[in-house]
Amino acid sequence: MNAAAPAGSAAYRGAFARMLAGAALISTTSIFVRYAHVAPTVSAFYRLAFGGAMLLVLLVVRGEGRRFGLRDALWLVVPALAFAVDLIMWHRSIHYIGPGLATLIGNFQVFVMALAGVVFYREKLGWRFALGLALAVFGLWLIVGQGWSALSADYRLGVLLGVLTGIAYAIYMLTQRRAQLRRPALTPQVALCGVSLICAAMLAVAVVAEGQSFAIPDAQSWAALLALAFFGQVLGWVLISQAMPVLPASLVGLLLLLQPALSFVLDVILFARPTALTDWIGLALSLLGIFVASQRK
Repeated sequence: MNAAAPAGSAAYRGAFARMLAGAALISTTSIFVRYAHVAPTVSAFYRLAFGGAMLLVLLVVRGEGRRFGLRDALWLVVPALAFAVDLIMWHRSIHYIGPGLATLIGNFQVFVMALAGVVFYREKLGWRFALGLALAVFGLWLIVGQGWSALSADYRLGVLLGVLTGIAYAIYMLTQRRAQLRRPALTPQVALCGVSLICAAMLAVAVVAEGQSFAIPDAQSWAALLALAFFGQVLGWVLISQAMPVLPASLVGLLLLLQPALSFVLDVILFARPTALTDWIGLALSLLGIFVASQRK
């Protein structure tokens, strides 16, 4: 693993720019889901199918496709299943509560990851985790908790699906990390390509089981789904995976918070999300809590 580059160096500035661009790009994924006129599971399928195909072309051009074998694919089955569950729930949450809030709640996976560290690695949580969790929960309460009883059943379901999204995504990251540790050939790009294609196959089964159609109805949906795959599943994560080893972990955590922050802002701008001052305060507190909790020693 590469060491963090000295601050101010050319490598540091390049990695910072890639990280910033990558975080900004993945913040658009929930927006494209809303713009595509297809069912949530169908948009998830095309995100992985188109994205996996793009990544496969990239790997073949770079001569990295030969590294992937059957054993590697088997190691990625569990991460792919977790990611499929994550996307099925998250895309529904986006339709129920909007891109901004769905993305923010999904980022609560930081706390699930911390608890997993306690269970599997006997890590200690400490005061940072407690403070971060308190800030994040209070911030979320400011956004949705005050008028919870007045919210529609679909909206409350969307919040619940957002929480479950965070749990599924944490399982995906933990199992993906384990697969990459056990299989050195699974570089970040190779693993992402493998998971994308395996997950697409699983989502295709889910689409059929739900009785949905694979048809893409109009040009806007084609553009949204292709952009969802290219910017969210390919370019954004390629840039982030290149930048992460070069930057300090604290800065990586801070820059990744651009995803929920920008998603929330774009939700307000593009979809006229009703937003009061308490919503912005809640957003800031939740992001601060996520950042504090992610900086545990």
